[in-house]
Amino acid sequence: MDNILVLYYSSGGSTKQLAQLIARGVEEQGLEAIMRTVPRVSANSQATEDEIPTDGDLYVTLDELSNCGGLAVGSPSRFGNMAAPLKYFIEQTSEYWMTGKLSGKPVSFFCSSSSMHGGQEATLLSMMIPFLHHGMLIAGIPYSETELLRTEGGGTPYGVTHWNGHGNNRPISETEKSLAIAQGKRLAMLTKKLN
Repeated sequence: MDNILVLYYSSGGSTKQLAQLIARGVEEQGLEAIMRTVPRVSANSQATEDEIPTDGDLYVTLDELSNCGGLAVGSPSRFGNMAAPLKYFIEQTSEYWMTGKLSGKPVSFFCSSSSMHGGQEATLLSMMIPFLHHGMLIAGIPYSETELLRTEGGGTPYGVTHWNGHGNNRPISETEKSLAIAQGKRLAMLTKKLN
């Protein structure tokens, strides 16, 4: 269990960029970061995605979730909540809840939104709830990461965030990058201690 699963859904690319930075922090601590995403969901119940995406990261499997040493979960903010594709995947994990397969493992969260007050912290909290049910240990960002005190974009003690602006045109700031890498490092450190 010397790997961390970095699981995300990204529609505009910002959440994926945060995932990549978190993975970088994980790998700087000597653990393997496994980047995975989830397929889109459709209002048409007959529409399905190919099993292997045409580009980008592979879709996560339940086995990868079960076998990770730690987990980072990210989503764009959707009205202060996680995006439906990520929620859809999480709702398929009841078997692991019943058997406690994720219990005692560390988990952290990240998100992006198009407006400064677009529900970032509420989104992070919405992602935490299912994993509290799984018995996972939430790893936030401590204020010893002083960028939390200086951020003018995204970043909270609940997890790194990014304000990507209207039209998804605002790049990830240096502060947000630093917080994402620090979050990955912290998650890796806790994973090593717990495993």
